[in-house]
Amino acid sequence: MFEVLKRWFSKYFSDPEASILLIALVISFLVIMLFGKILAPLLIGIVIAYLLEIIVSRLQRTLKFPRWLAVTFVYGLFVSLLVLAVIGLFPIIYKQFSQLLDELPLISSQLHNSLIMLPARYPDFVSNKMVQSILNNAQMNPNNFANLGKTFLSVSMASIPSIVTWMVYVFLVPLLVFFFLKDKRQLVTWSDNYMPVQRGLIIEVWHEMRSQLARYVRGKFIELLIIGFASYLTFRAFGLNYPSLLGSLVGLSVIVPYVGFIVVTIPVAIVGILQWGIDTEFLCMFGVYLFIQLMDANVLVPLLFSEAVNLHPVAIIVAVLFFGGIWGFWGLFFAIPLATLVKAVVSAWVRHSTHSSQAISVGLNS
Repeated sequence: MFEVLKRWFSKYFSDPEASILLIALVISFLVIMLFGKILAPLLIGIVIAYLLEIIVSRLQRTLKFPRWLAVTFVYGLFVSLLVLAVIGLFPIIYKQFSQLLDELPLISSQLHNSLIMLPARYPDFVSNKMVQSILNNAQMNPNNFANLGKTFLSVSMASIPSIVTWMVYVFLVPLLVFFFLKDKRQLVTWSDNYMPVQRGLIIEVWHEMRSQLARYVRGKFIELLIIGFASYLTFRAFGLNYPSLLGSLVGLSVIVPYVGFIVVTIPVAIVGILQWGIDTEFLCMFGVYLFIQLMDANVLVPLLFSEAVNLHPVAIIVAVLFFGGIWGFWGLFFAIPLATLVKAVVSAWVRHSTHSSQAISVGLNS
């Protein structure tokens, strides 16, 4: 057993470049684990700047833009879209969310009454004891909402620090993105001074990951817009309440594969059932919604990601659970890119170790 472990360690860790890569990964992981919340604006700025750099580089190559002009154009477009989202979309979503909060007592009362009527409608499947158990566990009593305003007021007061943090993010992140784009060459040169001389394996991992990650993020952004807008049009056409809020949630759900669809389907179904009941209108709306999800999984995703991230569904689910459990929302958001990084590291590491072992064998034989 000891000899097996020794041979395995010699094969994959005897190379100095492999050891350097391992040390770099461990340090990066520890920094993010310990200082992730503090460095969140910096990390978000790096990710956004990386995505915008793809467009800047393409403008330089294809349209022969000077870098300063390409950076100015792309950054101006980014800020314009950000302002448009904040000024145009956010107030609508906030208004519908506030409306949803105001109507929670009525929604709870309707849901309470619907559950009570289930034993009479479906006596063979639902019993009074079962319904009472559900009501007791959920504490779904309309009287519990008597002090709902005070509850939400206390929650709102407690969330003021988070709101201030997001306001700081809104100011800092675009500023960081601007400097990352503007001073890219200086920052790369500065970081090279602190990189190890033997960094061939790190560069190999970076090249393997960069093309896959760029295609993945571009495809995911397109998927988010298409699915979110199609869902919004569907909800609006059927007259479902809160179409902008629910459409935005459906669009954002594509960021978290599999789990996002399950989570976002629950509020869509609840709002539809409470608005119409389980009748023809609800079934038609929900059927179209499921058709959109089906087209997303079987047509849109293969079309957008056929050459992007080649990960098994089990690996994706494990990545979502693992990174989401460690870093919360941002872990869910970056689960697939991080899984891609792990895959690129393992592939490059094994390939590099195999080539090194073969080279040593050839040297010894000669």
